[in-house]
Amino acid sequence: MTLPPSQMPTARPPAQFLMRRGLVTQLFAPEQFCILGDLLDFGERPVIQALDDPRLRTVHTLITGWGCPRIGPEELDRMPALRAIHHAAGTVKEHLDPEVWHRGIRVTTAAAANAVPVAEYTLAMILLEGKGIPRAAAAHREDPARDLSPLFESIGNHRRRIGILGASKIGRRVIGLLRGFDFDVAVSDPYLRDDDPIREHARVVDLDELFSNSDIVSVHAPLLPETVGLVSRRLLGLMPDGATLINTARGRIVDHDALVAEVRAERLRAVLDVTDPEPLPAGHVLLESPSVIVTPHIAGALGNELRRLGESVVAEVRRAARGETARHAVSLDELAAMA
Repeated sequence: MTLPPSQMPTARPPAQFLMRRGLVTQLFAPEQFCILGDLLDFGERPVIQALDDPRLRTVHTLITGWGCPRIGPEELDRMPALRAIHHAAGTVKEHLDPEVWHRGIRVTTAAAANAVPVAEYTLAMILLEGKGIPRAAAAHREDPARDLSPLFESIGNHRRRIGILGASKIGRRVIGLLRGFDFDVAVSDPYLRDDDPIREHARVVDLDELFSNSDIVSVHAPLLPETVGLVSRRLLGLMPDGATLINTARGRIVDHDALVAEVRAERLRAVLDVTDPEPLPAGHVLLESPSVIVTPHIAGALGNELRRLGESVVAEVRRAARGETARHAVSLDELAAMA
């Protein structure tokens, strides 16, 4: 893979892609490569997978992605010219050490772009669960002649109560998508300010009220020491009979033993794109239960959605080249609270 030479009169900063093999062409369409090639000098071999590559001695800009090794003080010492890291995915917490910020390196992320498909997945599952589609489809498959009228009495999305746990980028986007429907939306997040505009579109409640008064609770909190097991046995016990828990955040936020108990009692339903452990072992209760939908961590960007991440990175590289402020910068203060 060779990027086009620049037509610009000034020297382009040396750059490299640092991510797993094969990902670059999934992220960037040919026209995006042309733009990057006009802004940055990737040389003849633009992609590297290891931080012991001698080309890093002169690199100015890194474009990272899934599979990027961790960059700490020792690795930074090998990259004395590094001035910018543009991450073509969501969180940078797993691969960037705080020393990156201490050295004044510009960091951006495509987390906002990755939030789009996660929010779309969540909306789809809220609508399907509210309408009772998974239950109706399973019952109809088992017996096409079965009378499902008792099920129909409890389904529908008119004034359905939706609880959003966490006013993160994804949580906020879900709330935005829900505005087009007749839902009663509540959100719980201890860090919401009094002047936060999200208050215009969702009632702000505490955790107990969120779980006790929601037909569907969707988890969008980051995984932090204080959020491990946040969705506890007690909170799950507050949910109304027949309610649904959706988790697209991180599996460890939910007490899975408690969730298994609720599912076995046929009291709660669940939609899980993340689990603990991940993947679940074959034959696990949550995989076998008709009350649970488990998907293999597919809510985030996949397939053609990856190009949205690439477009976000190209836009950030353009802003950097023009000396403009980054739109999706990551500060050191934000690092600890990232998903």
